[in-house]
Amino acid sequence: MGGMAVTETRSVELRRPDGEPVRILVVDDEATLTDLLSMALRYEGCDVRTAATGQGAVRAAREFRPDAVVLDVMLPDFDGFEVLRRLRGQAPHVPVLFLTARDAVEDRIAGLTAGGDDYVTKPFSLEELMARLRALLRRSGLAAAAREDATLTVGDLTMDEDSHEVRRGGDLVSLTATEFELLRYLMRNPRRVLSKAQILDRVWNYDFGGQANVVELYISYLRKKIDAGRAPMIHTLRGAGYVLKPTN
Repeated sequence: MGGMAVTETRSVELRRPDGEPVRILVVDDEATLTDLLSMALRYEGCDVRTAATGQGAVRAAREFRPDAVVLDVMLPDFDGFEVLRRLRGQAPHVPVLFLTARDAVEDRIAGLTAGGDDYVTKPFSLEELMARLRALLRRSGLAAAAREDATLTVGDLTMDEDSHEVRRGGDLVSLTATEFELLRYLMRNPRRVLSKAQILDRVWNYDFGGQANVVELYISYLRKKIDAGRAPMIHTLRGAGYVLKPTN
């Protein structure tokens, strides 16, 4: 799980419009995973409940009335799609983020698009899951603080995560989707050295075959767009990785 860094660098708590903590139900039969997610979500200010079975999830949802659900597809008793069907019977609009095995993604797409709001594949980075969950909460309008957290700023570099608009010193910077994701990861971890392995984990989600040279290539693309003609913000620490730092 390569994304623990993000939980240590962000401090804006997720809150409902009424000021109460956002309620998240985490459903997975891997205790290590539910413990990790619970810790990260509580750090963000969420109220968290967990369940390890489909029956437990339905019961917890009835009692807890979550604002969003992180739901594993494979559970010991019945699968996450059946859990979703029962959840939607009592809470039709609750956002659901599915966790699904990497090798089962294609088989699951139809089911996810039929009812789930989003999904991440295992293994995933914690940072990616938190970003997806924040996006779901923003779209649902359930987290007042999440929208305030949509703009990232490092020095004279700004990024609007909703509109995908990036500016350096007020000048608009045009980025591809992959360049944007890479810059977003750097901006969420300013002054923190990120290894090639961490960047591959977050930006390429384990799907690129571990080719670290693709990181070097996209860092060079970003430098041409972000640093060209300006004091550099993206720095290489030989043998360690890359770091984004404000120039002043």
